[in-house]
Amino acid sequence: MNCISGQIRRTAPMRAGGSRNELVPTKTPRVNGWTQPPQFFQITAWLVYNYLVIVSFGIFIPLLPPPWNYVLYALSGLAFVVHLVSHVAAVTIDPADVSVREKKCYAGPMPLFDRTVQRHVIQDLHCYLCDVRVGPKVKHCSVCNKCVSDFDHHCKWLNNCVGGRNYRCFFIAVSSATVGAALLLVVILFIFIQHYIDPNILRTAPQFHGVLANETWLVFLPSAPVKTSSAGLLIVAFITAMLNLTCLLLLGHLLCFHFYLFFKGLSTYEYIKLQRQKEARSREVVEGTAHNAHVNHNVPQNLRSSMDCEPALTHGASTCRSGDDKGPLSGRLSEPICKEVDNFKKTPEKETSFHCETKNSASKARDRALSTIRSWKPDAGKDVQSDSVKSVDSIPQVQDPLGSSVMARDNT
Repeated sequence: MNCISGQIRRTAPMRAGGSRNELVPTKTPRVNGWTQPPQFFQITAWLVYNYLVIVSFGIFIPLLPPPWNYVLYALSGLAFVVHLVSHVAAVTIDPADVSVREKKCYAGPMPLFDRTVQRHVIQDLHCYLCDVRVGPKVKHCSVCNKCVSDFDHHCKWLNNCVGGRNYRCFFIAVSSATVGAALLLVVILFIFIQHYIDPNILRTAPQFHGVLANETWLVFLPSAPVKTSSAGLLIVAFITAMLNLTCLLLLGHLLCFHFYLFFKGLSTYEYIKLQRQKEARSREVVEGTAHNAHVNHNVPQNLRSSMDCEPALTHGASTCRSGDDKGPLSGRLSEPICKEVDNFKKTPEKETSFHCETKNSASKARDRALSTIRSWKPDAGKDVQSDSVKSVDSIPQVQDPLGSSVMARDNT
């Protein structure tokens, strides 16, 4: 029986009276970077390394004039040899934790670390997949399927984990590769420039004495000289320069990053964890800010909608009068409107108690009242003036307190 195209293995024995079997796919742990199958990046790294070695010592460095060719032979050779030794060591060393290596569990399959099922496999310094007790800086690598001591990262170029046991080899390999790529780039630039300024500086090897044409160049000096054209030499130099520049940028960035981690006292895995935590916190802050902005955007609208609700003004037939004066006021208003205006001045805080449903009717009534006020104009001419004079010069009347008759005031 197969599960997810893999082998099946019980991780817990069957209990008496129980039918629960925990079946998980399994995978044989990787010993080191030579464990099959190889990775694409691992093969690419070896191909690029061999190509740069061939073109460096076979084409470009032999064209340099002495004694610079001997200096570059020594420096580039040292960089390439150191990189080769450290690279092989970083691939070969098993970075697994000491308890895993002592258990020697590489022969048989182990349960596969599935992040979709469980985020962590190590709890209380015990890995339930490797079934061993591990140290505090151990992480179970999902690719190698084993616990790695002082885990830094899983390198696809090495096809192996980088941990406490092989981190120095990894760092030396990156540093030496960066130095070698930088030296080769300087050599190629020098050849490009001298090819157009003074090509005779590049033709100082004894094998060039028998070559009469200046467009003919020799490569793979001095042991196996091969003739090529000037265009062919420049094309190979340009391709090599672009490839070498790409490698130099990648290696230089990686080297600077590990220098930064060294001064910070962090590993690559710890740095990634911190970055993920910062991103999670910033995401929470952004979401919280957006939520608060949404709430603050809605609150003023609700307040404005409640404040827009104004009391309804009803238009009555009666008019406002001053005392018992029989003459019409200069601006007759309906009595309810006068009361509402009075109440509005005295108690403005009662506005919010009215419901929004009365908004339309109140607005219409208010508009009618305001149009009535605006449409009134005082009568021009003598009538207005005479009425006002009469109201002043007329004899005041006094109401009888015992009855409803009006008595004229005595002259005495």
